[in-house]
Amino acid sequence: MSKKVGIVRGDIFLEHDTGPGHPECAERLVSIYGMLDQSGLMDELKKVELRKASKEEILLIHSEDHYHLVESTKGRETYLDGDTPASPKSFESALFAAGSLIEMTDQVISGKLDSGFALVRPPGHHAEPDRSMGFCLFNNIAIAGAYALKEKGLKRILIIDFDVHHGNGTQHAFYDTDEVLYFSSHRYPFYPGTGYFNEVGEGKGKGFTVNVPLPYGMGDNEFDYVYTKILMPIAREYKPELIMVSAGFDAYYQDPLGGMEVTENGYARLGSIFLQLANELCNGKLVFALEGGYSIDGIARCIKEIIMLMMGKNELVPQLGPTIKGFERVHEEVLKYQKDFWKGIQE
Repeated sequence: MSKKVGIVRGDIFLEHDTGPGHPECAERLVSIYGMLDQSGLMDELKKVELRKASKEEILLIHSEDHYHLVESTKGRETYLDGDTPASPKSFESALFAAGSLIEMTDQVISGKLDSGFALVRPPGHHAEPDRSMGFCLFNNIAIAGAYALKEKGLKRILIIDFDVHHGNGTQHAFYDTDEVLYFSSHRYPFYPGTGYFNEVGEGKGKGFTVNVPLPYGMGDNEFDYVYTKILMPIAREYKPELIMVSAGFDAYYQDPLGGMEVTENGYARLGSIFLQLANELCNGKLVFALEGGYSIDGIARCIKEIIMLMMGKNELVPQLGPTIKGFERVHEEVLKYQKDFWKGIQE
């Protein structure tokens, strides 16, 4: 049976102009959209109608002051922080990015779609409740997650973040709740400086933030290890009703910023793990939102692998080989901070 896989794409996301030489550029999406069209995949995907997030939806995560600050960039060029430019259409692009992800999430929850991938920009996972940073204006995935909790009555959402940079904004949005389990692998020490093993949540959220900081140069087998040996048992214990993924492809081996060695096959393995978990735990309900990834050609190749899996056109990729010597230390550190919360990772 063919899968109903949704896609969010649109020219409005190309209108967020970051200026010459900025890595988070419209060409990233031009490359991905071109791949979808040239491969014929677009003909079989369900295009999700774009919509703007309402102010109330943005305020599920962000402060009113922050909303008005981003709104104030309308029609002009400015910087929201040292590396986060805004252009005349950036506010509108950001509203459509968050709103269209909400729309797709809604359709996955209702069963109208099996799964979906939001190919949007600006990205979101660094945006804090009261500030834009790290190329991000509003936190798309946090807003859509908060919407699913408040408007759809969900009680357990797993948010996975495999971007090479830690999703500080998403972590902080859900740091004190058990209704979202935030799981991140990222290079460390690296921008933005957060995401060490000991950041596990607080209050009701204690144990519902899982950070796996990784050294420079890790590749397919190390990422596979993190998601097979650490994420899978935790996810099975948590039993989410929806899985959302902050999909940043800057751990790709040709990425100009990431310093990691993940290949297309490594990303296909991660996609396989997420699909397997979604099928097993939440009727396949799986939503991807684009974050980083700055190899213009590489990002399209990696996303193609994941979309082919989502559509059922490719077989799931089995577990990969052994990790580099000494990588077990990462597992030991996770255990040290998480063993009181998750029994499955102790086996």
